[in-house]
Amino acid sequence: MLYYLFEYLEKNYQFPGASLFEFITFRAALAVILSLIIATIFGKKIIRILQRMQMGESIRDLGLEGQNEKAGTPTMGGIIIILATLVPVLLFAKLENIYVIMLIVTTLWMGAIGFLDDYLKKFKQDKAGLPGKFKVLGQVGLGVFVGAIMFFHPDVTVKREKINPVNATELITQNSPREFYPAENTLLTTIPFVKENEFNYESLITWAGDSYKDYIWLIFIPIVIFIITAVSNGANLTDGIDGLAAGTSAIIAVTLALFAWVSGNVVFSDYLNVMYIPNTGEVTIFIMAFVGALIGFLWYNAFPAQVFMGDTGSLTIGGIIAVIAIIIRKELLIPLLCGIFLMENISVVMQVSWFKYTRKKFGVGRRVFRMSPLHHHYQVKGFHESKIVTRFWIVGVFLAILTIVTLKIR
Repeated sequence: MLYYLFEYLEKNYQFPGASLFEFITFRAALAVILSLIIATIFGKKIIRILQRMQMGESIRDLGLEGQNEKAGTPTMGGIIIILATLVPVLLFAKLENIYVIMLIVTTLWMGAIGFLDDYLKKFKQDKAGLPGKFKVLGQVGLGVFVGAIMFFHPDVTVKREKINPVNATELITQNSPREFYPAENTLLTTIPFVKENEFNYESLITWAGDSYKDYIWLIFIPIVIFIITAVSNGANLTDGIDGLAAGTSAIIAVTLALFAWVSGNVVFSDYLNVMYIPNTGEVTIFIMAFVGALIGFLWYNAFPAQVFMGDTGSLTIGGIIAVIAIIIRKELLIPLLCGIFLMENISVVMQVSWFKYTRKKFGVGRRVFRMSPLHHHYQVKGFHESKIVTRFWIVGVFLAILTIVTLKIR
């Protein structure tokens, strides 16, 4: 909203300093500062409200050290993350941008699912919360929405650069004349570690003939549904000890902010040979507000936590990360960038599958890990949760750096 105000002041009155709001970097900086302020200052007030509403966490006895001390800690703190993200976005982003609209819808959509789950757990005294099938149904609904927008919306485009005929055998530099093909609505995405680093989902159906390309959405939308479901559930599983999910997600989000800014910048996308995606620069503002919200939330969520994010936060975080990756065409980098989420997911799948298999075959269920998800395995081994969280953050930073390096490793 402030963006439009200062745009009007600059256009009609040449108001001093109003032109700064034209710069994405300036608005992104304001967004991260404001989100930090909201999360840290208003976060405390929200925690007090949750305490008055008796939104304390009911701890399931898993025999873990320090577990009982957490009983009664307010949950549903994801509200802090949602508010601290959306307020700066509404103030500083271009609200007609289709990608910003998608992310606002994602935040509210997944936040509502998580909120309903937490609400049922606390106010209805239903320990199971929202049945799993309804959570999945909500994730599928978001996947259909995002997939349909990415396929059908005319503003979701990619621009590919023409090679300068004079220097056809050379890479175009920043000083070379630059020409682009018209913006095209395509399902191109980035595939890591290969020389030709672009992959078109249409190639999955070309064997059926060109006439079938119009139906590629029947394949693309289920892929989007799978990505959103996997990442949001991964974030949900990672939210098991103080500061783990928020810190890991902040590292992932900073990396995505870099990709979004580069992808939406015509100069740097060319220099780094990254796909140029018009209008994705505005996504940087959303991501930086998201980063500020996560770091501000850590002020209260770091060990010993004064508040838990609950499903209100974890499902929202996972959904946002997945949709950002899809928007900037980096979803195939998710297994690497979100490696912590992936490990947590895989540990649960391995544990449950192996236990069921061995119980059926030998009559006694056996375990791969001492406890799943993976962070609980290390807790049972005697590691303090602060050490586990710090080491997971270090692994997350390593994976983020490796993800960025894929820009040049081909």
